[in-house]
Parts: sequence; C-alpha cells; structure tokens
Amino acid sequence: MSVKYSVVALHNPSKLSEPKKFYAKAQAYGNLPLEEICDNVSHSGTIIRGDVLAVSDGLINQMIAGLRAGKIVELGDFGHFQVHVQSNGAETAKEFTASNIKAARIQFRPGKMLTNMLKILDYNQVAQLPKKQATTGA
Repeated sequence: MSVKYSVVALHNPSKLSEPKKFYAKAQAYGNLPLEEICDNVSHSGTIIRGDVLAVSDGLINQMIAGLRAGKIVELGDFGHFQVHVQSNGAETAKEFTASNIKAARIQFRPGKMLTNMLKILDYNQVAQLPKKQATTGA
C-alpha cells in the first residue's frame, strides 16, 4: 500500500506576489472505522470483537479523564496526548484570567511505532479527488 498524493499549485501566504509553486497534497481514500478495526483485531487473535470495542471505549474514557485532569496521556509506542490551549493576550499576568482562553485542542505527539512507519512510506501520485469522493471512499 502506498500513500496517494496529488500535485497542487499554492502561493506562499507571506509572499503572494511570487508565482505559485507546486506541492504534494495527501489524498485520503476512505475511512477505517472503529467497527472494522475491532473486526480486524478480533480476527488476528483470540479476542472477540465486543472485547476490543469495550477496551477501546474504556481507553477513550480514561483518556478523557486524564486530559481533563491536565495530565499527558501516554500510550506507549503509539504516542502522547495533551491539552493545548490558545488564548488572547493580557497586558499583565495579573490581568490574565481563564476568560482569555479562547480554544482548547488535543495535541498528539506520535510515538516510535508511528514515526518509524512514516520513515518507510511509499508514495504514488494520483489525480486530485473531488472532496465528496475523498471523504467517502466512493
């Protein structure tokens, strides 16, 4: 399997007067839903699909609890998850309050398994897919 990409012409946002250059854009081909992952995991061992789903649900609930408590959630070689916040500035530290925080996101830092996978990817150029086809896999 290879990562599909198309070639697109884009401006450098800080240098709009310069001509466009061509860049690679990854093209997604469908989704891998949790149900299919559970089926695949259950077929590769002695664990049943329902158990895989139960562990997945439990893992997500524990991640939510840990992130809400301000912890970095570590999933071994898979990676780490942490809450990242964006805020409006204040003139002084004393003037800064939680109301200055405008958004929170989950930051993911991949671990060894995923970063090693990135080092050995193969690439295959394709035509750019229409948005609907790219997301549905149709």
